[in-house]
Amino acid sequence: MASIPKESGDTLLTIGKVTGVHGLGGNLKVLSWAQSPDTFTQGLVVVLKDENETLDPGREYVIRRTGRYKKGVLLSLEGVSTREASESLVGKLVLIDKTSLPDLDEETWYWQDLMGLTVVDACKGKLGTVAQLFPTAADDILVVTDKTPQGEQEVLIPMNSVFVKEVNLETGVITTDLPEGFITD
Repeated sequence: MASIPKESGDTLLTIGKVTGVHGLGGNLKVLSWAQSPDTFTQGLVVVLKDENETLDPGREYVIRRTGRYKKGVLLSLEGVSTREASESLVGKLVLIDKTSLPDLDEETWYWQDLMGLTVVDACKGKLGTVAQLFPTAADDILVVTDKTPQGEQEVLIPMNSVFVKEVNLETGVITTDLPEGFITD
């Protein structure tokens, strides 16, 4: 059985979440966060782990079969062959080793790598940190939050070169140039 190298903790990428079970044979419904459902392939080693347990290393499984299902994929994993076994995995995150994915194009990032980065605007200065991302038909959206004396401020910024001028993963900074009036004080 293939496995993910133990030193790959920094290279694990969350690509989905188990949302339910399908049938009696241990199949899992997975909400996919991967750009393509084809990321889930037969023989791929995945790690399933608790979303809230940071110290939990998770458990490795090998994908036996895949299929598309509504807004996600169906997975059959080696060692999970009953409905009861699959029910115990509902709510778990699905992770893979980034090194098993193709190289990213220039100006492309994994959402997970953008989380927590500081966002600095050319005119407004520090806007906050990336708390979340979500897709839209046009562009992915950065949800940037910052604590202010008035409470938590939230700014939604399209991941588009018109607004986002630089993403520097080494320094942990996203530089933006937002137009006048984009952010109200």
